[in-house]
Amino acid sequence: MHTTHVPTPEGVNHDYHVNEEWKRSDEYHNSFLIPQDDSMEAVMKNCETQGLPDIAVSAAQGKLLNLIAKSIGAKKVLEVGTLGGYSTIWFARALPTDGKVVTLEIDPHHAKVSQENFKIAGVEDKVEVVVGPATESLPKMRPDIPFDLAFIDADKEGNLFYFNEAKRLLRSGGIIIVDNVVRYGRVSDPNYKDSTIEGVRELLRALKDDKNVDATTIATVGVRGLDGFIYAVRK
Repeated sequence: MHTTHVPTPEGVNHDYHVNEEWKRSDEYHNSFLIPQDDSMEAVMKNCETQGLPDIAVSAAQGKLLNLIAKSIGAKKVLEVGTLGGYSTIWFARALPTDGKVVTLEIDPHHAKVSQENFKIAGVEDKVEVVVGPATESLPKMRPDIPFDLAFIDADKEGNLFYFNEAKRLLRSGGIIIVDNVVRYGRVSDPNYKDSTIEGVRELLRALKDDKNVDATTIATVGVRGLDGFIYAVRK
């Protein structure tokens, strides 16, 4: 197997590698389906220059989020974990002119960089950044119109809390996507017990008996290695 080093998933202290075939396949498909985007290149460069960790979703994953939002006609998107705003931009581009992404970020520096990036991408009018712990921000939210879609990509220890709050804030038929739930296969390996993996397991255990959602896990391989996301529909 030919491998190359990729950034270690947040909170997991292991040396992971990505299969070169996965990376090549991802890049090959992207060359046909995702046009060159100078503003997104500038966004990623700004993130790198300002020292943000290289843990955003891949281009293919960002495009998938965009297409999901379009396919359900989303007008309101909730995001937990902004980082540099890469996934936020994909969502914002999917929304109509009066659409809105509300994105929650605990780190003030990340929030500042993301707001710069929204201007670079020309979507600043569609994005609201809420700075502070999502454990404090989410319970205060009482929107007049519920959200259509929620994307959770923050600390994995908080997965269940974020999921339950997102479920409260979504309309019936709304979508919740939770990122990084396969974690290079470690979630299914009982030998791994760190807090990020336990956060995913806790969510899975809760979903097993949750009658208010219907959910599945989709594993992914590509430039981000082996990972995956939970896709849930609120009943």
